[in-house]
Amino acid sequence: MARIESVLEPQARDVTGVALQQTLVDLVDLGMVAKQAHWTVTGPRFRALHLHLDEVVEAARRHADTVAERAAAIGVAPDGRAGTVAAGSRLSLAPAGWQHDRDVLAYFIDAYAKVIAGLRERINEVASTDPVTQDLLIAIAADLEKQYWMFQAEQD
Repeated sequence: MARIESVLEPQARDVTGVALQQTLVDLVDLGMVAKQAHWTVTGPRFRALHLHLDEVVEAARRHADTVAERAAAIGVAPDGRAGTVAAGSRLSLAPAGWQHDRDVLAYFIDAYAKVIAGLRERINEVASTDPVTQDLLIAIAADLEKQYWMFQAEQD
């Protein structure tokens, strides 16, 4: 089996790898729950939310891919399997069935708050272990914070 060598010292790789893995799990889950809500949202904001949620899916998948590839680049095998995501995500379990647009907004405002809070913690954790990963996490946080603002702006 091939082993990918890291450019980081082992301790720095381990700290950075944990940060990247948790970010990956949160982003994969965010993408999955956004697609679920996309399929089941109802109410007067249906069309706007339906389209907005596809943007969330696309961004979450794009960021997850970047995070997973960064983990691989530093010698850490990323794990985005369903069981890993279900066990480690910071997000609340998305409700089943049809969801009123008001409830979808509330869910995603909470979800973004949790993902962003975790990202901000990990930005600080990797500051001394890997500034390249820190820059990556900062860029992702900036994008998610924009989406967080947009969901809040859609509320009554």
